[in-house]
Amino acid sequence: MNENLKQHFRDSEAPFIEQVTGWLRQAADQYRPILTAFLNPRQVYIAQTMVNQLDDVRMRAFGGYPGAELQRILFYPSYYQPEEADFQITLYNIVYPVKFATLKHGQVLGTLANSGVERDVFGDIVSDGDDWQFFCENEMAQYFDDQIDHFGKTKVHLTAIPLANALVPENDWESVTTTVSSLRADSVVKAAFNLSRHHAKELIEGKQVRLNWADLPKADYELALLDMLSVTHYGRVRLAEIGGETKKDRLRITLNIIHSK
Repeated sequence: MNENLKQHFRDSEAPFIEQVTGWLRQAADQYRPILTAFLNPRQVYIAQTMVNQLDDVRMRAFGGYPGAELQRILFYPSYYQPEEADFQITLYNIVYPVKFATLKHGQVLGTLANSGVERDVFGDIVSDGDDWQFFCENEMAQYFDDQIDHFGKTKVHLTAIPLANALVPENDWESVTTTVSSLRADSVVKAAFNLSRHHAKELIEGKQVRLNWADLPKADYELALLDMLSVTHYGRVRLAEIGGETKKDRLRITLNIIHSK
């Protein structure tokens, strides 16, 4: 299964494919559910592609609320009936003086990411404009509670609340169908934000663009389905669909774009 699958994915994704293979083997051999950390949409897509080839293991992904971007996957034997509690997700409400302070997504993300943990132990950070919340693994909840009392200069405290009380995030995603000369990262950034190819390349070389929450290696890096780019000061773009070629040999793609405020 492995070699066959690897042809469909990037070389850089081989370690993740190995990891999924291990989880699937565990679920099958030990005949029990296996839970992952929070994974990005591209990783969930790879895992689903692999599970689709199996008869004895299934999977479900859940990130704490419908439509979550980062999700934990539960791999389980076909007899098992997954429940929400199996995903072991804690939802924290961020309590702060709303009248006197403003929180920004970058502040919350920066503080959580720099608190001495791996990025995959917490999931989405959501806001309705005033209130802010984030999701994390149950086993890390106490750690965050102990460590975090400020986001930037704003004093906060964290309150765990039921998942049913998750905010509906203020997401202004727009869907755009366009054509590109290739799936290079700089081509997609150019198309998404109406930039020149030169400026898109400069942003990537200046480390202003991240791919799936990690560093983007280079401007000519080939994107794949459900890859997400975050572009400082511009917003985020996800490669939602890859269509056929036009008569002029350009590739038709659909992008989901959210513009920075």
